[in-house]
Amino acid sequence: MNSDRELGFTPVYRLREMIGSKEISPVELIESHLRRADELDPKLGIFITRTSEQATDAARKAEAAVMRGDELGPLHGIPVPVKDTDSVAGVTFTRGSLPHKDAIGDVDSVPVARIKAAGGIVTGKTNAPENGYAGTTENRLGPPARNPWNPETTPGGSSGGSAAAIAAGLASYATGGDGGGSIRIPAGFSGIYGIKATQGRVIRAAAGRTSYGIMNNSSAGPLTRSVRDAAMALMIGSGHEPAAEYGSLTDDVPDFLGALDRGVKGLKIGWTPDMGGNPVDPEVVQVAEKAAKVFEELGATVETVDFNPSDYEEVFWSFFDYFCIKGLANYKYDWENNRDQLTDYFGDCLDYANTLPAVRMWEILSNIGWYRNYVTEYFADYDLLLSPTLAVPAFKIGEQPEVIGGKKVPHRLWGFTPFTYLFNLTGNPAASAPAGFSSAGLPIGLQIIGDIKDEVTVLAASAALEEARPWADKRPPVS
Repeated sequence: MNSDRELGFTPVYRLREMIGSKEISPVELIESHLRRADELDPKLGIFITRTSEQATDAARKAEAAVMRGDELGPLHGIPVPVKDTDSVAGVTFTRGSLPHKDAIGDVDSVPVARIKAAGGIVTGKTNAPENGYAGTTENRLGPPARNPWNPETTPGGSSGGSAAAIAAGLASYATGGDGGGSIRIPAGFSGIYGIKATQGRVIRAAAGRTSYGIMNNSSAGPLTRSVRDAAMALMIGSGHEPAAEYGSLTDDVPDFLGALDRGVKGLKIGWTPDMGGNPVDPEVVQVAEKAAKVFEELGATVETVDFNPSDYEEVFWSFFDYFCIKGLANYKYDWENNRDQLTDYFGDCLDYANTLPAVRMWEILSNIGWYRNYVTEYFADYDLLLSPTLAVPAFKIGEQPEVIGGKKVPHRLWGFTPFTYLFNLTGNPAASAPAGFSSAGLPIGLQIIGDIKDEVTVLAASAALEEARPWADKRPPVS
């Protein structure tokens, strides 16, 4: 008989096989998940809201479908924690923000609706920083999310609750969103897999005004342990809908699952340790570069490249100013009426945005155009770009480093993640895969970036790395 812990670390595709063969029932699986949540949530701050009763009801219906011999979806009976920046109908929808502590989702967002249509069972809303506006997961609603590898450290953010759930073996698939690295950051800190698809690939709607705009930097996506599970989740979440946000892709959905066996033989891959001189911990470079060299053993060419679209401080300020301006536009009511309830990091961001002249937005858009051209030119010569996911391993909660690798970072709250946000501005697909561990036993991630619309190559490389250097058997102390 499978223990609760074993089930929590079992990949989605295997759980789905077990349900289909009646080796385990949806009710048994959800009950196991809920027991694990009782054990792990108090230690790790995984959830803002749990939906145990609704999940149990859904599991009973899923079990009845199995017994009737109904056709079952790819997530049938599978527990899926949902980040609390996505709406679930009838469930608390805080966005990690105190002014919204009593808000209730009136509809399922498109990602949630697709998960449910595939048979997935929402088991709760996972912890997130206020409106997703931080690379760690603290808010004014309750305890911070904690890293299962060392609970004194952050699991990253903004999808920190989801990442903690996967790393600790509570679930094998949880949802995330990535507007500056918010899938890749927690994947890197937590030793799991996360992928941000090409901007517009994973369809969103019904998530409020944050889904809409002439330029969007944020994408929904999966956090998993298995690359196969992530590919399946992308298949479910992709595909156009009439109500989708501006810029959503209308292309046919690629065969992401079919890409997993392609390998990397013959690919030309670039490696950058610092992406134009960003401060980075030497140990992180050493571990990530060792993982990058694995692709040479698998038949690819790996070259160190001078990847430097601009002065790294200019790239940061283009991102940060855009990020804060967008926040003020979307949450101006809270800023004007509930400023005293906002977290310092979010309120200060909106205060700052209010000081910027209108011309700054045009400067930012011009810079973004330059970055996009630079990245496009790079991918004319290379198939992939590799970098460390983050500049440091996970740090103690609330203690973002001000100096990294002997260099002062340009902005304390974001200096630890200089490699992620560029690809939110350019829209390229990017993943974080486990590369190894620091001397302190904390995970280090390798970022794998692909050309626009080429998630297939990112997934193929990720799967090749996973096969060559398996990571799913690694278990954190809190699990």
